[in-house]
Amino acid sequence: MSRIQTVFQRLQADGRKALIPFVTAGFPAPALTLPLMNALVEGGADILELGVPFSDPMADGPTIQRASERALAQGMSLRKVLETVRAFRAANADTPVVLMGYANPIEAMGQERFVAAAHEAGVDGVLVVDYPPEECVSFAATAKAGGLDPIFLLAPTSGEQRFADVARAGSGYIYYVSLKGVTGSAKLDVDEVARRIPEIRAAVGMPVGVGFGIRDAESAQRIGAVADAVVIGSRIIEEIENNPGDEVARVRDFMRPIRAALDALATGRGVQA
Repeated sequence: MSRIQTVFQRLQADGRKALIPFVTAGFPAPALTLPLMNALVEGGADILELGVPFSDPMADGPTIQRASERALAQGMSLRKVLETVRAFRAANADTPVVLMGYANPIEAMGQERFVAAAHEAGVDGVLVVDYPPEECVSFAATAKAGGLDPIFLLAPTSGEQRFADVARAGSGYIYYVSLKGVTGSAKLDVDEVARRIPEIRAAVGMPVGVGFGIRDAESAQRIGAVADAVVIGSRIIEEIENNPGDEVARVRDFMRPIRAALDALATGRGVQA
């Protein structure tokens, strides 16, 4: 059983929901990525999504685009991302790390070489935005054989065929994109998410995490009431961007009320206003 599966099994046994924050590796500076990862865990993260910066991040809004550009300008690369994960894993053997990014850096390294290097560094899963499940059967199989969970996106427009493709190729959890658009955009429709989650969960047989549009403890708790996990990215990047010199402490403090709001669901206190 992978670290990711172990985390979800433990949380489900306790009636709790997973908190999955995202940060871009190398932003605001390569030396701060490891401290930020540790701060996210201290703030209550169950799984970390670590963005691999890419020059053309088509699914990301302006906030994460700026973070990627800044990270690339400072020399961040896929190999350096793996070095950071290795350093994180030296002190943290339990928190799963998922790399989130795009196909080009993986193709440049070579799929088999990437999977082997990622597993050796301590990566647990990989979400490649432009590897749709129906077109990357071989990569998904290579990832699974190499000890990585291939994680896929589902969207409000996804239908039964995409559900079947994801169920066949994926493992770990599903990332449900709650909005039509890029990260950080539009308004979260919790009622629509609540309508889709049971259908998705039944079709794919995996925990469902929801991202895009979650910005605070209230919205996280409302989503946590219907999903298995809450994913927060752009809002954390904004917190880092807006607090130069105090990024690590601010990220830790930002996470804590969100963790508390999700844990309140397990105690039966319900959604807080």
